[in-house]
Amino acid sequence: LHEAMQAPDSEEFIKAMDKEVQAHETGNNWILVLRSEIPVGKTVVPSVWAMRRKRDIATQTVYKWKARLNYHGGKQHKGIDFWETYAPVASWAAIRLVMMIAVFGGWYTKQLDFVLAFPQAPVETDLYMEIPQGYAVVGDPKKYALKLINNLYGQRQAGRVWNKFLTKGLISIGFTQSKHDECIFWRDSVNIVIYTDDTIVTSIFEADVDKAIKDIGSIFEITHKPSVDDFLGVKIERDSVTGTVNFTQPHLIDSVINDLGLHEDSTTRSIPALVSTVLHRHEGSAPHSADWKYRSVIGKLNYLAKSTRPDIEYAVHQCARFTSDPKEEHTKAVKLIGRYLLATKEKGMICTPDGSSMTCYVDANFSGDWLPDIAMTDVSTARSRSGYVLLYSGCPVIWASKLQTEIALSSTESEYIALSQSLREVIPLMRLIKEMKDSGFDLPIKTPEVHCKLFEDNNGALEMAQTPKMRPRTKHLNIKYHHF
Repeated sequence: LHEAMQAPDSEEFIKAMDKEVQAHETGNNWILVLRSEIPVGKTVVPSVWAMRRKRDIATQTVYKWKARLNYHGGKQHKGIDFWETYAPVASWAAIRLVMMIAVFGGWYTKQLDFVLAFPQAPVETDLYMEIPQGYAVVGDPKKYALKLINNLYGQRQAGRVWNKFLTKGLISIGFTQSKHDECIFWRDSVNIVIYTDDTIVTSIFEADVDKAIKDIGSIFEITHKPSVDDFLGVKIERDSVTGTVNFTQPHLIDSVINDLGLHEDSTTRSIPALVSTVLHRHEGSAPHSADWKYRSVIGKLNYLAKSTRPDIEYAVHQCARFTSDPKEEHTKAVKLIGRYLLATKEKGMICTPDGSSMTCYVDANFSGDWLPDIAMTDVSTARSRSGYVLLYSGCPVIWASKLQTEIALSSTESEYIALSQSLREVIPLMRLIKEMKDSGFDLPIKTPEVHCKLFEDNNGALEMAQTPKMRPRTKHLNIKYHHF
């Protein structure tokens, strides 16, 4: 609030604050009570303002000033003010899967958003809050507080309360919740995927999409867009002629570049990491001293790598391992990723569904970070690395590059571990697809099945069946190619 009031556009934020308070009062989200009436043992928790300028994802121009009133969850006490806090959100794998099915099948897609989502749900216990900063009541303000009637952002249990309320509402209008992904629902030909309050609605029939949105709007306050072009900060461009979907995040890349102090004339790189460099703790090296926050930049890079840029997954994971104590070597590695992103800012993930089934490519690097000189003080150098990418209809849905949790004693063992790690991602997604198929959805893509054949070569070593395109490998189990 203090920063917003010092900004040149403070008047816009004041209008947004008035709009927020008016919305809560109109929705009867709280009532004014005397502090003397508050039960003993109940805490009156402060409120916190969170200000934000919302920008158009393509032009980056500000189109909305937002002021969100939050309940200070840090002041809550478990067992008194809240109990459970877990609430599910859709994974990017589920989001990409739904988009791939919609694009390949020529399904209609629309996006809807729940207006002031959390306050639409009633509170699960009595909660009291201070009068919001910037506002007052007639008389002595110290005598009064607000008793919450509905859920409010900032509560420790706010996401859970909203999710339970949303699920109950959707089921009441005929939607079925998936048993394998709690954030996917369907009804007749309509399929929806929900990330907290951002929702994608798809169906082969546009009338069914409109009917579903109308029914949802009858029990929730919503807004909707005619297409899905900006979802969770990802720019989605769909070409109905070629069947291609582009996922890009140029605005997030700009944010990383700005944080790192790079500019348009800065030197760029054609690779995100040096193959010859293995990062480790670098004990004894100078600590990170650049004027940018290492942890903050890594957080943005992680979201970028998991959403639209699998090409930086390995490099980002290498740097993310050392956020607790970054050194100059780690600073240089992050800067290298930034220079690579500067050269590829407009690039993203291009998906063209081809109707094929599910294919998972898996490989392992046995003890690739091994450094005997520091192995006694840094046991992570003994760990092998798993890498895998899952394609569905020829489009990447899941990918990862990470260290294995177990210490593999051979390359064969590291390959088995990598296969196990990948299947933990693959099998739940397969079960979700099968569940959708069994529920009556006429999916335009083949339903995947697991086929795993092992055999012995002339040397007696186990080897995975492979296509002619794959480089032949003997001597050990080859899990680089695995077909579903």
